[in-house]
This record gives sequence, structure tokens and C-alpha cells, in this order.
Amino acid sequence: MGAEPMRPVALENGPVAIVGALDFDRSPTGISPRRLPAWTRPQIPDLFMDSMVAMASGVRLAFTTDADSIELDVTATTFRYTTMVARPPVCQLVADDAPAVDAVVESANYFVLDPMDPTNIGFEPGAPTTLRFEGLGTASKQCEIWLPHTASIELQALRVDNGADVTAPSPNGRRRWLHYGSSISHCMEANGPTSTWPAVAARLAGVELFSLGLAGQCMLDHFVARTIRDQPAAVISLKLGINIVNGDTMRERTFMPAVHGLLDTIRDGHPTTPILVVSPIFCPSVEDQPGPTMLMPDGTFGTIPGASEIREGALTLRRIREILSGIVAARRDAGDLNLGYLDGLDLFGADDVDDLPDLLHPNDDGYRRMGQRFAALAFGPGGHLQ
Repeated sequence: MGAEPMRPVALENGPVAIVGALDFDRSPTGISPRRLPAWTRPQIPDLFMDSMVAMASGVRLAFTTDADSIELDVTATTFRYTTMVARPPVCQLVADDAPAVDAVVESANYFVLDPMDPTNIGFEPGAPTTLRFEGLGTASKQCEIWLPHTASIELQALRVDNGADVTAPSPNGRRRWLHYGSSISHCMEANGPTSTWPAVAARLAGVELFSLGLAGQCMLDHFVARTIRDQPAAVISLKLGINIVNGDTMRERTFMPAVHGLLDTIRDGHPTTPILVVSPIFCPSVEDQPGPTMLMPDGTFGTIPGASEIREGALTLRRIREILSGIVAARRDAGDLNLGYLDGLDLFGADDVDDLPDLLHPNDDGYRRMGQRFAALAFGPGGHLQ
């Protein structure tokens, strides 16, 4: 707590916009953003997906203020593996597009998972934390507090300097970009919420990000398709396929119609919106070998070999890319010229493998490079989302 008096600012029904959230969990102590709407709750298949929906990748508080100091009280909940050192969640403040300022949640709740025994789950309790951003100057500025992409977070109180003004964020005129993807769009390995590749790309392209990057997910769920259908968006991207292979959840017979169904549902609400289908980035173990994959004792991801006689139609990443490219080509031939395709290998290919430490997820440098490449390929001259 700073020496100067602070005044509270309402987190709801006031000047603060919570961008990137469509629902909230509520408790006597605060509100926790969720990235899918309330009606989807009964359709979410398991606790793992529910926890990913509650993680705040891409969610931020937006407002205008002349405060020199800002405080935010939070309780964060995340997880770590028994083989990992805990990585504390990080909030980042961006004021008038200046470089992000970090505030670390030093005391978080941790679920502790054993990668070799999924039934072995421990819990390490944390405590509420006050995050303070100071030295911001007393000029009026647009502020965004990006919430941790690696945690669910209960927002308990927001304060500014006594006498400071807080008003709603000014319209920025940016197009709204809605992105759907897996852990490689959720980007838990990024160092902070503004260095996920969608956040990097959005900043470079000057668009307003709404992120449905959900780790372990992107299974072409109908309730997500309907969510995208019903959300306003100037442009949409869909990064599809990696977890279909990782979980061996679909074969070729079911994958192709499911992608068509996803696109059909989205087109019901966005008949002419530019949509870019993005195929998987490089993942060495499943380029030519079907999944499923699993976390190995050395911390990398590898495949579990299966009997070839029961693997007919099993998918590899190479085949996923061929199918997605073919679907887009067929739909364009049928008249949907607002649908485009981007090969994920152009975002992160075999030459980038040094930044793929677990052989599945890029590190912070890899994600930043992906964001730079996506901004150029999708939003740059000649890009489908230009």
C-alpha cells in the first residue's frame, strides 16, 4: 500500500471495461473473468477445459485515468507440475501503448500435478495480493491492465490516487479480431500476457484482440462455434488441428465434416467476415506419426505408437494441413472468397525448433516471432485479414 491515500474504483457498472471476458464467477470477495458465455457452462466437458476458460489469456481491464499510481487487489489460481518450479502469474499495465510494466503475483494458489500420475493432485494455498503500478505521471492516459494468461484471477478491488479521474476507455477505432486456438494460442510459456503471439500480432497490426486460445482444447466444439457466431468481429482466425492429433480425438472421416460444420456455424453469424484458417505449427513427433502424444519423463512430448491395423484414418499434422488447405480451396471455389488459409509452418517451422523446448510449445522468443510473422502474413499487405 502506498503512503498517499487511494480511492476505490468500481470493477463493475462503472468506468472500467473488462475486455475479453464473456462471463464471471462471483464470490463474496470478488469477480473472476471467464472467456466463454454463461450458457456454455453445462456443455463444457470437464474440469480441465473449465479451468482453461477461466484462465485470463487476453483479458484486460481498460479505462482512462490521470492517476500516477494504480493498485489492484487479486487472488490468482494456477497450476504447476511436480517437476517444475512455480512460475508466478504476471499482470502487465500498458499505458498509451508504452512498453508493458510488470506486476508479479507473488502469492498464488497452486494445484500441483504429477505428470506421470494424473490422479495425484496436490494444492498449495496462496493469499490475496495487492499489485501496484506507480510513477505513471498525472497526464490523462489510456490504460490496460492485462491479466495473467497463466491463471484464473479473482479481481477484488481497484484503486487510484485520491482525486484522480477515472473514465471509460476512449473508442480506439480498432477492428475487433477474434482468434480461436489451442495451447499454442493460449501461450502459457510466454513470459507475460502481452507477449503471447496473438497479443504481439494485435499490437503490431493495430487491432483489438479477443482471444479464445484454450490450452488442451480447440476440438471444434459446437458451443465455441456458436460463441464465435454470436460475437461481433471484423476479422476471425481459427488455428486448428494440433489437439485433434495430440488427443487422437478424430479420424479423417470425422475431422473434415467437423471443420465444415465449424465454418458453417460461424458463417451463420458472419456471412462475409474475413476468416483465416491456420494449420498447425511444426511439432516433430506428430508430423508423420499419428497421436496421441504424452508428456515424457524428460519433459518433452512424444507419441504413443499404436497398432497399425486399427489406425486407419488416424491423422498426422502433414495430413491435417492437406485437409485444411483442401477445405478452404473447396469453399472458395464454391464462392466464399472471404475465407483464406495460412500454413502454420510459415509461422513456426522446422528451422525454429531451437525455440520449441518441450517439442510441442514454443518459448517466449518463439511466440514473439510467431506474432511478428502473423502480423505480416495475415494483417500486412496482401494478407487475408488486411
